[in-house]
Amino acid sequence: MSVQVKICGITREIDALAAANAGADAIGLIFWSGSKRRVSLEKAADICAALPPLVTVTALMVDPTASEVEAVLEALPINLIQWHGKEGPEFCEQWRMPYVKALPSSACGELESVMANYPSARGFLLDAVANGQFGGTGHPFDWDVIPAARSRPIILAGGLNPANVAEAVIKVRPCAVDVSSGVESAPGIKQSDKIKQFIRAAREAAEAETK
Repeated sequence: MSVQVKICGITREIDALAAANAGADAIGLIFWSGSKRRVSLEKAADICAALPPLVTVTALMVDPTASEVEAVLEALPINLIQWHGKEGPEFCEQWRMPYVKALPSSACGELESVMANYPSARGFLLDAVANGQFGGTGHPFDWDVIPAARSRPIILAGGLNPANVAEAVIKVRPCAVDVSSGVESAPGIKQSDKIKQFIRAAREAAEAETK
């Protein structure tokens, strides 16, 4: 068993480097106006420029217009799109970009049928939704609602932190874990020690399951 790690809601170059240096596979840049962690295209460009070449840059968008998507893709070296709203399959797939589709935990009861609607998705991110916020809430959901048998890769998010990520990896066995508020001192301000602890805990749990 192996697990990848994404540090989402990056707003500063120093935090992007901390994530990369700690071994993160990906970072997330948020372009949704409703997020406290939203970054401008200019700031996102500075963050991308600071990263090592093999770290995946993920653009998180929530029900954007076509012009908003085009602006992000034209301005930045995006590797992956994370659709976090109610985007339909046609909208997600028209850009011919690798993508993951975020789903609320309430979709777990019909997970296979929902996933079948997005045939080109690289994976599906399961997240908690609270107070109208799409991720970054700091609230976990009941992992027991996630089917043990799944035909597609699952990324687990929602309330993860250094203290509970090992349990999450062992119980859910996701292909990846995604954290934002769980490694912060304030919205958008990451703590390098928490990033290191989170990644170490996730990887050690995955390795233990392999033995």
